[in-house]
Amino acid sequence: MSDLRDPAPYDALLLLSFGGPEGPDDVVPFLANVTRGRGIPEERLKEVGKHYFLFGGVSPINAQNRALLDALRKDFAEHGLEVPIHWGNRNWAPYLTDALREMVTDGHRRIAVLATSAYASYSGCRQYRENLAESLAALEAEGLPVPRVDKLRHYFNHPGFVRPMVDGVLASLADLPEDVRAGAHLAFTTHSIPTAAADTSGPTETHGDGGSYVAQHLEVARLVTEAVREETGVEHPWRLVYQSRSGAPHIPWLEPDICDHLETLHGEGVPAVVMAPIGFVSDHMEVLYDLDTEAAAKAAELGLPVRRSPTVGADPRFAAAVRELLLERAGAEQDRPVERCALGALGASHDLCPVGCCPARAPKPAAAGADSPF
Repeated sequence: MSDLRDPAPYDALLLLSFGGPEGPDDVVPFLANVTRGRGIPEERLKEVGKHYFLFGGVSPINAQNRALLDALRKDFAEHGLEVPIHWGNRNWAPYLTDALREMVTDGHRRIAVLATSAYASYSGCRQYRENLAESLAALEAEGLPVPRVDKLRHYFNHPGFVRPMVDGVLASLADLPEDVRAGAHLAFTTHSIPTAAADTSGPTETHGDGGSYVAQHLEVARLVTEAVREETGVEHPWRLVYQSRSGAPHIPWLEPDICDHLETLHGEGVPAVVMAPIGFVSDHMEVLYDLDTEAAAKAAELGLPVRRSPTVGADPRFAAAVRELLLERAGAEQDRPVERCALGALGASHDLCPVGCCPARAPKPAAAGADSPF
C-alpha cells in the first residue's frame, strides 16, 4: 500500500483565489478586471469602489491568503509533506497565469488546485475552472509545457471547515449579554447570486430550487446549529440569508438580504442575532463592509444586539483539512482506498466536475472537469 502521506502524482499545490486591491490606485483597475467585458464606465467603477476606499483602498483578502499560505506550509512541513505551495488570483496580482508559468518553469507538471470557495456555483467553481483553462491555453501559446491541473473537491462539509465556524458561533453567543443570549437567532449568511445561477449549480441531478448552492449552505447551517445545541443545550432558531447582491434590479437574486432579515427579526421581538458568514472562507471585503459596516449599522439603528462570528481564515484545522483533501485525491489517483471525510447527509462532493455542472451563461472551456480540453 502507498504511504498515506504520499502526494503522488501531485508535485505542487496552487491556492486559487479572487484577489483584491492593495492600495487606492489599485481599486479601479481591480474592478475593471472583475467586470471586464461588461462595458462599465470608470465613473461607475469609482462609485462601486467606495467600499474599498473606506478601508484605504486595501482589500484584506490578499493578506488573508498570505496567512493561509503560511498555515498550509507549516502544516505540510509538520506532517512531512514536501509539496510546494503557490498562489494565483483571478483578478489581481499574483495573477493565475503568472503563477502557473512560474510553476511549470520550476518543473511542476501535475498540480492540485484549492479554490477559496467551498461551495458549488458558477462563480465559486466553474468560473475558476474557466480561468484555469484560459491560463493553460496562454502557456500553450507561449510554447510552455501545459501541466495537468485537478481542482480539489468542495469542502463545505469537511469537519476542518465546519468546526472552526461552530467555535466562532459559540464565542459570539458567549459575547452577547446574558439576558438576550438564550433567545438569540442565528443568521447564516452567504453571497447572493442570481436565482437562475443557483438553480443550475452543481451536477444536473441537483438542479432546480436553489440547486447545490442552496442545499450545501443549508446543510452547513444545520450542522453548525446542531453542534451549538449539543454544546450549549439551547436550540437557537436560524435562517440562511444573503448579502452582497449586485447586478440589475430586475433580475431575481437569492433573498432575503441580511439587513431586511434583521428588520424582520426586530419586528418579531427577537432579542439578539449572531451573523455567521458561512459562505466565505476569510473576512474579506464582503464581510467587512456588508456585515461589519452595513448590517451592523442597521442593527444599531434598530437597537438590536448583534455579533458577527469569524470565518475560517487560516485556522490550523482548515490547513489540516486542505492537507487531507490533497492526500485523499492523491490516493484516489493512485487507485487505493481512501477515507473521504465529510459531515452530514450530503456526503463528500465529486472529484471531477461532471458535464452540465454549474453551466456558464455562454459556453467556455473549463479545466478540471469531465469535458475539459486540458
